[in-house]
Amino acid sequence: MSSLPSWSFFRFALLVTGKGEAGFLPRLFRSLEAEGHCSFEVGARINQLRPRTSKKPSKQPLKGVGKSKSLSNNESSLGLRVRGYLRNGYDYVILVDDLEHDFRDQAAAVYQRYRDDFDTLLEPAGLSHRASVHFLVNMLEAYYFAHADAINAVLGTRLADYQGDVEDIRHPKNELKKLSPGFKEIEHGRKIIERLDVPRVLSNPETCRSLRTLFGWCSRAIGREFDDVYQLTNGRYFDVTRPQIDSLPSPPAH
Repeated sequence: MSSLPSWSFFRFALLVTGKGEAGFLPRLFRSLEAEGHCSFEVGARINQLRPRTSKKPSKQPLKGVGKSKSLSNNESSLGLRVRGYLRNGYDYVILVDDLEHDFRDQAAAVYQRYRDDFDTLLEPAGLSHRASVHFLVNMLEAYYFAHADAINAVLGTRLADYQGDVEDIRHPKNELKKLSPGFKEIEHGRKIIERLDVPRVLSNPETCRSLRTLFGWCSRAIGREFDDVYQLTNGRYFDVTRPQIDSLPSPPAH
């Protein structure tokens, strides 16, 4: 339960790397939105960044949702894009990326690439704490398995909640296609997300460390008390992205 003043309200812009996330990721946060103190919107879909394999800097174009035109070199900077959101009505920006199985052991390096692109411009402006990087592990579809009723209602399956940590499922999208060959990432994913109970997904304090860290960061950002709704008090966090929670001022500056 939120203890924030009734006048407190915060806007989050989401930078996403997947088609499904671009279409409906804000609905993942509807339990937070329902408390009446924040809103989430997709700002842009961006290209994934991965650890560099050479010393030559890599320039990745950044795209607006629904647009295929690459932006100029200056506009392609994540730091410029994030700073623009923060100066134009958004309180916080979150970059959300899939951390596929093949890159699990490089999570810290992937994280640092994004943070480096953020902080080059954000640190001098004192804005670094208002932007964060988080991972869906191994992808968004993993979390569907922690609330099997949401899958069953959409795909007509008869699954029980996954026994174990869904963030260890190697390729959850392929698992859904095996269960239901007609599974469509966007069409069915949107319907599943509308039913997905995130507090239930995070009810086991030992599992879903990365997702809990994301919800913990959002909660701290808006000044929401840590409680048992997402197991924020006693639950486990993802070591790679957890430091971003500690970097937030408390209470947050608006």
